[in-house]
Amino acid sequence: MRSISAQIVAARVALSIVALCAISLNPQIVRAELDVAADPALVQADHRFVQAVARNDKAALQGLLDSDFLWTDSGGKSLSRVQFLQNVPKPLIAPENDGESKTYDYGQLGDVQINAGRAHVLRIWVKRASGWKAVVYQEVLSLDAPPSFAPGAGKDCENPCKRVPFKPENETQRRVITTYSKLETAAMAHNSAVFSTVVANEFAAASSNSNKLYDKRSRMDDFDHSKMEGVAPTPLTSARMMQFGNAVLMISEHVPDRGKPLHVTRLWLTQGDDWVEALSYQTSVRD
Repeated sequence: MRSISAQIVAARVALSIVALCAISLNPQIVRAELDVAADPALVQADHRFVQAVARNDKAALQGLLDSDFLWTDSGGKSLSRVQFLQNVPKPLIAPENDGESKTYDYGQLGDVQINAGRAHVLRIWVKRASGWKAVVYQEVLSLDAPPSFAPGAGKDCENPCKRVPFKPENETQRRVITTYSKLETAAMAHNSAVFSTVVANEFAAASSNSNKLYDKRSRMDDFDHSKMEGVAPTPLTSARMMQFGNAVLMISEHVPDRGKPLHVTRLWLTQGDDWVEALSYQTSVRD
């Protein structure tokens, strides 16, 4: 009989083989960064979603979408599940494009991030009893040059640094919104030391107001050089949160002191007794 460690190794190898098979089926994730512990069913569901959108296969999409599904295009137009199925839009990144892909599985919630030049796509999945369901699809088209200004919250940063118009429904939401204000206060002060404590190591940020795709280190480097590069705290006007195990999905609307309103999706994770931000996708609402 094999030892427990040998069984674990075998299981991980099997998962890796399944993941690699999924990658071979989908050229969009040829350069994927996959954790061997990720649920292969998540990768397969995402592949089916991409193909169904490309084929305008509404029957297939119905079985892949969560009841709370929200599609947001690069112009900031958001569609509910019903609206999306009525007229399936064309995606910003076509399936045949060779984009860089990263897949993260957090148990009850997972996300897929696709980057192809200035185009960025986020797909968030929730694990329901019937399988993985898409709950968020969001596009961000970065600027083609460094921004001339950063839409923000003004010099005082009253909102969101000191207060936000959001009433938590439970202790988890209270802690997340407190951490959110702490993160924005650190960003406003260019305090990379504090910022590093409230974002996950896999942190990623994309914004319509910036020409950069940020990870944790590059965002901290910009703070150390007193740069915002188009990504700055902006006043929050509304938000909703959904908790899935050790993860909280936060979808919010913002109106900066100048520039277009923003539609923002954030993912928060537990880290010990604290909450940290894993991603922030910010899309300007043009209309």
